[in-house]
Amino acid sequence: MKISYNWLKQYINTAIPAEEAAKILTQIGLEVESIEPYQSVKGGLEGFVIGKVLTCEKMANSDKLSKTTVDVGGPEPLHIVCGAPNVKAGQKVVVATEGTIVYMGDESFKIKKSKLRGEASEGMICAEDELGLGTAHDGIMVLPDDVKAGTLAKDYFEIENDISFEIGLTPNRIDAASHYGVARDLAAYLRQSGEVELSRPSVDSFHIDNTEYPVDVEVINTQACPRYAGVTVSGVKVGPSPKWMQNRLQAIGLRSINNVVDVTNYILYEIGQPLHSFDADKIKGKKIVVRTLPEGTKFTTLDGVERDLSANDLMICNESEPMALAGVFGGSESGVTANTTNVFLESAYFNPVWVRKTAKRLGLNTDASFRFERGIDPNITIYALKRAALLIKELAGGEISSEIVDQYPSKLEDFKVNINFKNVNRLVGKVIPPETMRQILTALEIKVTAETSEGMSLIVPAYRVDVQREADVVEEILRIYGYNNVEISPKLHSTIAHFPKPDKEKIINLISDLLSDNGFNEIMSNSLTKASYYENTEAYDSKKTIHIFNPLSSDLGVLRQTMLHGGLEAIALNTNRRNKDLKLYEFGNCYVLKDKTEHPDHLDNYSEKYHLALFLTGLDHEVNWITREEHTSFYLLKTYVEMILKRLGVDPDSLEVKEFSSPVFSEAVQLSDKKDRAVTFGVLRKDMLVPFDIKADVYYADFQGETILELATRNKINFNELPKYPAVKRDLALLLDKEVKFAQVKELAFKTEHKLLKKVSLFDVYEGDKLPEGKKSYAVSFILQDESKTLNDNQIDKAMKTLLTAFEKQLGAQIR
Repeated sequence: MKISYNWLKQYINTAIPAEEAAKILTQIGLEVESIEPYQSVKGGLEGFVIGKVLTCEKMANSDKLSKTTVDVGGPEPLHIVCGAPNVKAGQKVVVATEGTIVYMGDESFKIKKSKLRGEASEGMICAEDELGLGTAHDGIMVLPDDVKAGTLAKDYFEIENDISFEIGLTPNRIDAASHYGVARDLAAYLRQSGEVELSRPSVDSFHIDNTEYPVDVEVINTQACPRYAGVTVSGVKVGPSPKWMQNRLQAIGLRSINNVVDVTNYILYEIGQPLHSFDADKIKGKKIVVRTLPEGTKFTTLDGVERDLSANDLMICNESEPMALAGVFGGSESGVTANTTNVFLESAYFNPVWVRKTAKRLGLNTDASFRFERGIDPNITIYALKRAALLIKELAGGEISSEIVDQYPSKLEDFKVNINFKNVNRLVGKVIPPETMRQILTALEIKVTAETSEGMSLIVPAYRVDVQREADVVEEILRIYGYNNVEISPKLHSTIAHFPKPDKEKIINLISDLLSDNGFNEIMSNSLTKASYYENTEAYDSKKTIHIFNPLSSDLGVLRQTMLHGGLEAIALNTNRRNKDLKLYEFGNCYVLKDKTEHPDHLDNYSEKYHLALFLTGLDHEVNWITREEHTSFYLLKTYVEMILKRLGVDPDSLEVKEFSSPVFSEAVQLSDKKDRAVTFGVLRKDMLVPFDIKADVYYADFQGETILELATRNKINFNELPKYPAVKRDLALLLDKEVKFAQVKELAFKTEHKLLKKVSLFDVYEGDKLPEGKKSYAVSFILQDESKTLNDNQIDKAMKTLLTAFEKQLGAQIR
């Protein structure tokens, strides 16, 4: 939300610098995210001056150029060559002097002394577009004769210099969504160190000129519209707003439309009350009806889009048809145009829930709906109406031609809150005098109705929807008193904390450090994702997708079942920016809907599990003069998977290894601990990559977080003395059927020789035309060791013969 500092100072008498005001606002909870200078004309017309053309002669060697002398209030007139066809002696003009920067749209240039066709030129006589005051370029701008030469252009054209604050408004602080609301908070803070006045414009001059144009109002749905008020202004002349109004709106990033519409926007940002102006002549039957319409009713909004209404959309209607979506958006047929002469002004309080549902369903997020959704002040409805009517009379003429209609059957009550001084001081961490509390609360328009030695009884205005409890009031007192004014105690308190085992955060950090040290980058994906990822696919069951009731968009409509899609989105984003060699990892939760029971909304029907995902694609490392190009592979991913397990003290050999078949993977392996899957990894299918336009192979590993944590807790560290006796290595080349896996060879080896065998590893695989059809060759090494003595040849040969016999009988192996 943007706030103009010049505008803000209309309601509070302060001369503090904008930077200091920004610092104070941030301290009291209205964080100023940026400070930007604003000028009603780009460059502020710095260096431009009003001049009088003393002489003007056509140049002999040019058809278009003229040689002039111009008095700009200096000791000597300037010699300027001008190409404008309308330049004449005696004119008052605007001159850009030497060193001035001239802005023309997004381009700019600096005025320098120069020579044109041999004649000196010491400045430039400007056209409208060169000043930024218009678009005309057919000639120079000629000013009235009574303007004094030497007058600064920025003073003559009343250029406004301002500072705009970009405030990061939190959802609970809708009371500060206006210049007056921000001024109220700033004044509350400044009053602690001096007397500061806060005031808003008076509407005492409001009076009814006549009652010749009454508009009746009927509110049928009072739940959705607790209060509705309106008044008619007739005989207006729609046209451009005055410069001061345009400057105010432009300073906060709004475009001026016309004087009537600008007034409603101005009031919105002045006091936070959304208004709507109708062309009164288009209100059929001269009657406003606030109601809902049948499901599917067609309605065209101001943006020209025809929309299907819901039976729960509150509408502002005339006698026979809808005119506006209440609190959200106007209709195309009832708004103010250049031909409007009679205006009906609407000022209302709409139920926040009703407005929010309509705005979200139709995807319409307007300045009005933003405020109505969060709860505006129901007590400024009439003030805003009077203020707007007076401004319209001032800017567009006309007369107030009806009594104010105010339909308010059930008043919205303020909040009653009691506070205890001991509780306040306990929560704040410092003793704050009751008189200071009273001053702060009064400055925030919170009334103190009773006070004792123990506490206060308060009436909190209805617009402070975020202040309904004692703790909320304490927060208000503390933020205005100043968080920085609460001293830090010199005492140091320590406690003995119990951390559950395993320490999840510690293990996560352990894995993160390991992966980051090995060239991985951590990514963070939104747990909300697209429903389309889980529809019409065999990979995931769409019935298990958890849908969000009120999604921000279709791209964030469901909770993710897997980490896969977020990683692929990150790979696609990087690949499209020529960053193709990637090692990524991500921690996060995945969510699945279980089979529904008698209570489908019960929490037991939802599964939330922690996962770790790894992604590899492209080259393993950057190619240079001593390394060759090496692509990531299944075996490289396997290395990282085993590295993580070993770092957690889990022996990969202790896990069951089996091939994993899935619509996600073209090839995959699963490591399991008894019944629980620990990790699945492999190469993704090409059709999984097509929606992301990824051409390269992607290798993906999915760790089950809970299983990994459980395995980590079983890790027991055993210390053994270093063996005194040497190990022996023997190699075998085994001819096997292609269906036989190395895991079978390894498992059988340890079953057969569990005493001396310490390690089995595969160092070569060969398949080719030199082998019988359907066969392959494994070159396997075996490490044998006896920790109590040195092995002799007989023991080694016996062990190897036992292994070979087992391979031949159970795996059909042959020695090559």
